[in-house]
Amino acid sequence: MTEQAQGQQTAAVIQGQVRAQTQTEEQPQPKAPVQAQRRASSLFHHVELWVDDLALAEAQWGPVLLALGCAPFQHWTAGRSWRLGDSYLVLEQSPALLPGGHERLRAGLNHLAVHGSRPAVAAALEAGWVLRVDTGEAVHLIDGQGFELELVCGPRPAWQFPLV
Repeated sequence: MTEQAQGQQTAAVIQGQVRAQTQTEEQPQPKAPVQAQRRASSLFHHVELWVDDLALAEAQWGPVLLALGCAPFQHWTAGRSWRLGDSYLVLEQSPALLPGGHERLRAGLNHLAVHGSRPAVAAALEAGWVLRVDTGEAVHLIDGQGFELELVCGPRPAWQFPLV
């Protein structure tokens, strides 16, 4: 066997061994830094909804958010926000808003689902929300601008425990 042929054969054997090791060894999964795991206690930092009518949005969303335990957080000419824990919800009537209104059946946000309560449902109905469906565990409501809010009032499913 020539020197070149031996080199090619050796290279093929080495490549086969590497390929076999790669297929059998379990690759380590990257982990989030410990600091990031401890810092985030909720999925969202904030959710921002652009609305056509800030006064109507505030009148309808405000009582519901208060009933859910949120506190008023920010207040400026074109917007309001409410905070719970390390997350907050923003309602804004932005000057950059394009005309046309919100339509939950178009691409974009279909509905916002939050852990809720029956008192929050009552607050929503008193504030002019329309009941879309009540499944017993979750209540779907529509505000005056077409946004849908799902208040999940039932017990948390077992698969959601434990929270880390």
